Amino acid sequence: MKAFFMRLSFLAMAALGMALVSSASASAAPSGAPTISETSAPPIATPYPDSSVARQQVQDAFVTARRTHRKVLLDFGGNWCPDCKMLGGIFALPDAKAWLDSQFVIVTVNVGRINTNLDLASQYGVTITAVPTVIIVTPDGHALNQDGSRALGDARSMSPQAVLDLIAEWNSRG
Repeated sequence: MKAFFMRLSFLAMAALGMALVSSASASAAPSGAPTISETSAPPIATPYPDSSVARQQVQDAFVTARRTHRKVLLDFGGNWCPDCKMLGGIFALPDAKAWLDSQFVIVTVNVGRINTNLDLASQYGVTITAVPTVIIVTPDGHALNQDGSRALGDARSMSPQAVLDLIAEWNSRG
C-alpha cells in the first residue's frame, strides 16, 4: 500500500512539473492575436478626436512606447467614414482592447476629409489616399507595414478576428 501511495505521489509531481514547464513556455511565446469570441462589433460614432491634437498625441505616444517597450499603432481616419467607425468598434471589444493595449500605444489621427495630418503618415513612407489607414511603428520610428497600411479599408466586411490576425502579423515583423 505504501508503494502505491509513493507511486501516486511521483505521478502527481511529474504531472505538476509538466504543467509548470508548459505554462512557462506559453508565456515566453510571442504574443499573437488572441482568439476572440465576438464575431461582430458595434461601430463607434466618433472614434477620432479633433484633428488639432494629433501631433501632440503622436509625440506623446512615442515617448510612452519607448518607456513601455510597445509599438505605436497609428489609425488614420475620419468620423464620417463607416469603415473607420467599424474599426473603432472592433478595437473597443474587451478582448481586442486588452491585447491591443498590451502590444501598442494607439493613436487615432483625424485626417478630416483626407486633407489634414497627412504628413504624419508620409514620414513613415505612407501616402493616405483612403481611410482607415493603419501604420504600426516601432518606438524608434520604423514602420512595419507600409505595404499593407490600407488593408483595413474594408473593415466593415472583416471579422474582428481577421482584423486582429492581420495586426498581429504586422506586429510580428519587428
